[in-house]
Amino acid sequence: MTACAIETAAEDGDEEGARAGTAVPRPAGFATTANGAYAARLAGTGDALYAERWTLDGPEPYAVPLPLDQPEDADAQLAPLADGRVLVCRRVDGRRHTLSLLYPTGPGTGELRLGAVEVPGPGRLELLPPSPDGICAYALYAGPETTTLWLVAGGAFGPERIAELPGRCTGGVWLDRTGRMLALDRRLGDGPVKAVAVDLERGGEMSPLLQITETSDDRLLLADPDSGLLLIRSDAPSPGHERLGWGVLGSLLPVRFPECLRLDDAAVTPFAVQPGQVLMPESCGVALRIDAAAGSWVGLWRPSGRRMHQVAAPPGWLAGAGTWSPEGVLRLPCSTPELPCALAGLTVPPEPEPEPGREPGAESAAGAGAAPALPLRPVPLQQAPLTDGRPAG
Repeated sequence: MTACAIETAAEDGDEEGARAGTAVPRPAGFATTANGAYAARLAGTGDALYAERWTLDGPEPYAVPLPLDQPEDADAQLAPLADGRVLVCRRVDGRRHTLSLLYPTGPGTGELRLGAVEVPGPGRLELLPPSPDGICAYALYAGPETTTLWLVAGGAFGPERIAELPGRCTGGVWLDRTGRMLALDRRLGDGPVKAVAVDLERGGEMSPLLQITETSDDRLLLADPDSGLLLIRSDAPSPGHERLGWGVLGSLLPVRFPECLRLDDAAVTPFAVQPGQVLMPESCGVALRIDAAAGSWVGLWRPSGRRMHQVAAPPGWLAGAGTWSPEGVLRLPCSTPELPCALAGLTVPPEPEPEPGREPGAESAAGAGAAPALPLRPVPLQQAPLTDGRPAG
């Protein structure tokens, strides 16, 4: 593994960074397969952009450029597949989106055109995170009242409309290892945002997934199918101000909102959860992107801990991208002129011994810092409980 230099940054409680309200930079556009074997991004400079595939499961990471005769537009979306091909979604003529698979062939790039999707209104077709099965790829088009879910790769006849979902749906988090259960953040009319589960094997059947209070905006940011750990953003603890919290899929315990994940002058966004911690959600490493006026850096945290460790981003980090190994090593993709394709490794520092009589992580109790009468509900849903990523019955 090629490692970039990493330096320790400020401890918890420092308030360096942007003032509240600073816009968060867009993610790096670095998409990784669920098994961590391949990734893809737009590379190049200026108008000379092209797709680039990274291979990550060997002794050293390496990149393969996939240029075509025409450069890619800056808003082209990429998704790697488990066989090493890269799906590209291009918007042309405003509402029309074409889909192709790119792959290396001899000295050039092969392109398999899959077809096109034309959306009915403004906005664009949004690729969802790579499916856990590594074969299929999905996309959403969110209209004002309904959302269309498309299978855009892996089908028999090109892009296929899977379901028309009521409400405006955004986000996209996989809840299982098979690519069947998908979580979306849905808004019905002028109501609050609530995470829902979508069953792709039942024609897009929807069921409630997350509701902390009736009026709160409750979004699901990340989920780990092995441990059941959920990372949530909600304004339930303090209406009008969203907080990061965590819960466990299938648990009756309330959502917790750790104080250590709240920074006054920076935006904190989780981007990777450690896999392989079966039935041990509190032991999962969580990687967080911290954005402030001074730039972006990395937060490392475990639900069982009492602090978020902040470390400087390695040189050339593709901000917001990274994966955990089951052994607890966070691998961050980096690209510099000297090392255009590299991975930096980080681990969560050990926690100090807990104070006598104090339970580890006690300061992370549900509703910490919130109004004491707040009626938090368990995560996930009670109406149609999920235990192994599939609906009961």
